[in-house]
Amino acid sequence: MSVLLWTAVVLIGGAGSVLRFLVDGAVSNAAGKDFPYGTMVINLSGALILGFLTGLALSSNVALLAGTAAVGSYTTFSTWMLETQRLAEERQHWKVAANIIVSLVLGVVAAALGNAIGASL
Repeated sequence: MSVLLWTAVVLIGGAGSVLRFLVDGAVSNAAGKDFPYGTMVINLSGALILGFLTGLALSSNVALLAGTAAVGSYTTFSTWMLETQRLAEERQHWKVAANIIVSLVLGVVAAALGNAIGASL
């Protein structure tokens, strides 16, 4: 990998992280903080975008930048798991189940939809 590619990964990854922070804050402020809506919106939109990029069949370097650097830094598995674990500690079992099931089912649907859209272009 070239220095230019590494630099692009760093810059794009940083931008994805900042975008995640801003989207999570906006969604959480609008929807409330009793359920991790911000993380769910981020991960579902990320699945849609990654599916779309996959459907486009990009070159390996472009896929690395778009998929790993941009979408990978934007989405967040670790926060999803931490928030789910915190809901479990608070014995909010319905919210735990909803967070896991909705995120997984809608995540797969979003990725498939994005892939279909990308492949059709």
